[in-house]
Amino acid sequence: MYFIVFISVIILQRLSELYIARRNEKWLVQNGAIQYGQSHYPFMVAMHTLFIIALITEYNLRGGTPINFGFLIAFLLVLAFKFWALSSLGKYWNTKIYRIPAVYPIKKGPYKIFKHPNYMEVVCEIALIPLVFHLYYTAILFTLLNAIMLTVRISVENKVWDDEINGSKQNI
Repeated sequence: MYFIVFISVIILQRLSELYIARRNEKWLVQNGAIQYGQSHYPFMVAMHTLFIIALITEYNLRGGTPINFGFLIAFLLVLAFKFWALSSLGKYWNTKIYRIPAVYPIKKGPYKIFKHPNYMEVVCEIALIPLVFHLYYTAILFTLLNAIMLTVRISVENKVWDDEINGSKQNI
C-alpha cells in the first residue's frame, strides 16, 4: 500500500513539473529565449521514464519490500530543497535549457551558494527514491545513468552561460 501511494505521488510530482515547465517554456519563448541542448533532451526524458518503470518493476520482482522511513524523511528534505531551488528560478526554471539573451543567471535562494543546486537535488532524488523501498539495483543503475546525463547536461548549460558572458555566439 505504501509503495502504491509513494509511486503515485512521484508520478504526479513529475507530471506537475512537466506542466510547469511547459508553461514556463511558453513564457521564455515569448521573451526571446533560445533553446540549447536539444540533442540530449530525449535521452533525459527516456531515462526519467525508465526510472519510474524500473522502480515499479524491481519492487514487483522482489515481491514488495518494506518502506524505510529514514530514507523517506531524507527524500522529503531533498524535496523541500528542490521546491526552494525551483521557486528561486521562478519562470526561468525548465526541464529544457533556455537562455534569454542578455539575462544572466539567477543569484538568489540556493543559487547564491551553489552553481547547480537543482542538479544536486536530482542526484539525491535519483538515489533516495529507490532506497525508500530498498530497490538497490534501480538506485545504483540510475545513479550511474544520471551521472552520465548530468555530465552532458551541465557541460551544455555551462557553455551557454560562458558563451553569453564572454560574448561568444557559438551554437550548442
